[in-house]
Amino acid sequence: MSDHTSLLITVSGRDRPGLSAQVFESLSGEVVDVGQSVLQDRLVQMVLLRLPPDDVALLSRRLQAVAADLDLDIDVSVSDGSDERHRGRRHRITILAAPLAPGQVAAVARAVAAAGGNIERIDRIAPYPVTAVEFVVGCRDPEALRTAVTTAARTEGVDVSLQPVGLDRFGRRLVVLDVDSTLIQDEVIELLAAHTGNLDRVAEITDRAMRGEIDFAASLTERVALLAGAPESVIADVRAQVRLTPGARTLCRTLTRLGHDVALVSGGFAEVVEPIAAELGVELVRANHLEVESGRLTGRLVGPVVDRAGKAAALREFAREMGVPLSRTVAIGDGANDLDMMAAAGLGVAFNAKPVVRDAADTSVTVPFLDSVLFLMGMPREEIEAADALSSPRHGEGPQDG
Repeated sequence: MSDHTSLLITVSGRDRPGLSAQVFESLSGEVVDVGQSVLQDRLVQMVLLRLPPDDVALLSRRLQAVAADLDLDIDVSVSDGSDERHRGRRHRITILAAPLAPGQVAAVARAVAAAGGNIERIDRIAPYPVTAVEFVVGCRDPEALRTAVTTAARTEGVDVSLQPVGLDRFGRRLVVLDVDSTLIQDEVIELLAAHTGNLDRVAEITDRAMRGEIDFAASLTERVALLAGAPESVIADVRAQVRLTPGARTLCRTLTRLGHDVALVSGGFAEVVEPIAAELGVELVRANHLEVESGRLTGRLVGPVVDRAGKAAALREFAREMGVPLSRTVAIGDGANDLDMMAAAGLGVAFNAKPVVRDAADTSVTVPFLDSVLFLMGMPREEIEAADALSSPRHGEGPQDG
């Protein structure tokens, strides 16, 4: 006879204060594993015990008494005691949608099973502005899991993030954001072009560049040339027109208050980006500089061009400067000029992006709330609200998101 027996104790019923204490007081042996979930005051608790075979009958009688006393359902079954590590590497799969339908969750769960994975835990991490749920999954083939899950997500119209369970999740991170059409809702060069009568031409070039059809640096030179002659005062006018993306303030405020670093890396213009960064308490900025002579834009840039390669270089430089390994960097963007930056980062997020960017990114966000990225990083809503309530943020306060 084996020198021990493994029992799986499953407790379910109405939750109340002190319930867990009473259940555990009735147990004996060694606690091997435990899990508990409460939803709408209904509790499910599971405990894996290892104990001598001679103690099983006495334990069962004690649990029957507890079940009757607390009006619980308690099931006791013999387990083979298999270690969960035999299930393969563990990953966190975060699912976002607004609203989130049961069929969408089912589709992702089927994809996990099709890849040979096993869902070990499911938690809701956010009820608003989107619904976010998280699976903890064990799987021996991470690439098969990623392919299956991302395919299901695209078919079902939900956003998913798949990341290994590990210490990187808990360390200090560097989050690098594109600016135009990511941090803000506008394309600044188009706002500037509206003052020169060349908006349609500039917008057409911008669209082709963001889809990756033409080289970004060449397209930027061509578009900036169309700004020649505009008075320098249009820069201030455009700064006043810029609209932050919903959730942008929350994203930056939460990250900085929790001790993470934020950087803005833009193929746009420092004259507009730097004031936005200052308003948001962001100290790391890389952007292009417009040349001005005699109070007017010359249609040229000053200094090196921040293009696709320049964005990736900035991410690496900021990571070195802040002492953050690349595995704990996050890059968020929407256009083809963000692809190198996203590939260099530990997590690349396509935010309401062009198809070429969504296809290449680690994950994508299609809801209009930039702070949803926090959920993909594994931060539950409660942590975000706790950070918002801190009385001594690292940076100064700004107005709330509109």
